[in-house]
Amino acid sequence: MATETLTLGKALNRGLRRALESDPKVIIMGEDVGKLGGVFRITDSLQKDFGENRVIDTPLAESGIIGTAVGLSIRGYRPICEIQFDGFVYPAYDQIVSQVAKMHYRSQGKVKVPIVIRIPFGGGIGAVEHHSESPEAYFAHTAGLKVVACATPQDAYTMIQQAVASDDPIVFFEPKRRYHEKGLVDLDAPLGDAYPLHAARVVRPGRDATLLAYGPMVRTALEAAAAAEEDGRDLEVIDLRTLSPLDLGLVYESVRRTGRCVVVHEAPGNLGLGSEIAARITEECFYFLEAPVLRVTGFDTPYPAARLEEDYLPNLDRVLDGVDRTFGW
Repeated sequence: MATETLTLGKALNRGLRRALESDPKVIIMGEDVGKLGGVFRITDSLQKDFGENRVIDTPLAESGIIGTAVGLSIRGYRPICEIQFDGFVYPAYDQIVSQVAKMHYRSQGKVKVPIVIRIPFGGGIGAVEHHSESPEAYFAHTAGLKVVACATPQDAYTMIQQAVASDDPIVFFEPKRRYHEKGLVDLDAPLGDAYPLHAARVVRPGRDATLLAYGPMVRTALEAAAAAEEDGRDLEVIDLRTLSPLDLGLVYESVRRTGRCVVVHEAPGNLGLGSEIAARITEECFYFLEAPVLRVTGFDTPYPAARLEEDYLPNLDRVLDGVDRTFGW
């Protein structure tokens, strides 16, 4: 078994390489993904090894990238589109919502559009405007799209391959401030044996309260659970992993045991994923709850300047405050 310690970014690179090797119809396209290897170097060396016809540098035109991918996918290709930064996806929003999400439905199932749209998302890197957004709710709200978010190098490696192999259009969110964090990755495990793509996972068992997170906030939730041990609280942490469809069976089981739940995400709280999750937990677990489902989120403002982003992002103290509040009921 070939197990290596890789950064999350390198794990994505290895997963993309394996996808390109496995299927000649897989292509990568985006701004600077070729010779440069992408601004985060996620596609580093792939154009050199697979050629300019399979790793394609595109013009700076997100709508054009996605529109071209729609045509390619209808002709049997499996395009992987890189959106350079989260805030750059909006020019392509019309293509994604009007075409990518609806083509299979409007063709009565006759046409498939197996497109993966990779989006580095979230803050914490000190970037300028439009470079630190959390737009996941827009896409999770859109029927016809599937939306996932990786949080660890192992998941990055397997989930990107699973997404490429899927016949569904998938928006693939990558936590950009976690690109350099390391973890063990099993490079030889058969894809068929990997943890399912659209399934949540318990990453830390506990009995007193349930913390739900995805993407960059999984590490923050784990840090909060470790800190809460000093107060004698045993917190269960669940990585949601899939945002549409939501996999909440595991969450319901956890909340029925713990009686308390806090949802954590970087995106603003108003109509964020936490709202839907809290509503569903309340519907399914009402008689088991010892307190309302609480949310710890970004604020309902435009993402702030880099000097202020640490005040905007949910951090250890804010998550622990949410835990304290749920025990205060």
